Amino acid sequence: MKIKPTALSDARLIELDPKGDERGFFMRTFCEETFESSGLETRYVQHNASRSRLKGTLRGMHFQRPPHTEVKVVRCVRGAVFDVIIDLRRSSATYGRWQGFELTETNHAILYVPTGFAHGFQTLADDTEVTYLVSNAYAPHAEVGVRWNDSRFDISWPLIPTVQSERDTRWPDFTDGDAF
Repeated sequence: MKIKPTALSDARLIELDPKGDERGFFMRTFCEETFESSGLETRYVQHNASRSRLKGTLRGMHFQRPPHTEVKVVRCVRGAVFDVIIDLRRSSATYGRWQGFELTETNHAILYVPTGFAHGFQTLADDTEVTYLVSNAYAPHAEVGVRWNDSRFDISWPLIPTVQSERDTRWPDFTDGDAF
């Protein structure tokens, strides 16, 4: 397991090292000691999964307000996604910037998303499944989001969205008052 910095402060890309043989492979996707020695969150309260039937499905951009902020550890276990994070922490050197990552069932990459970030993804294949650990329970009253095509961020999504939830299409544009 290699934990690498990204262009955004405190976010990490985790590369895994599958050990394969005629049966398939084995790989460790979480190690408390490795996370702790890298300064990453080690306590998670939920392990969630989402499945998207169609290529081009867009989910996001979501985050939770304090005291329900959450770290997310995101992995694509089937198919492929373009996973996007936006740094919404006013005190961060990378405030207001976004970065995208391709997470696939074959590259086994994991994205570590710190608190204070908006998160979302677009599927690059049909029948895509994403799993994620979260450090705080889902709190519907604290969930908010920003519009997926907010011109302030100008995210370069790889595809025109084919499916979105009604809620995700109604998120407002981001304002500095929404920052952490």
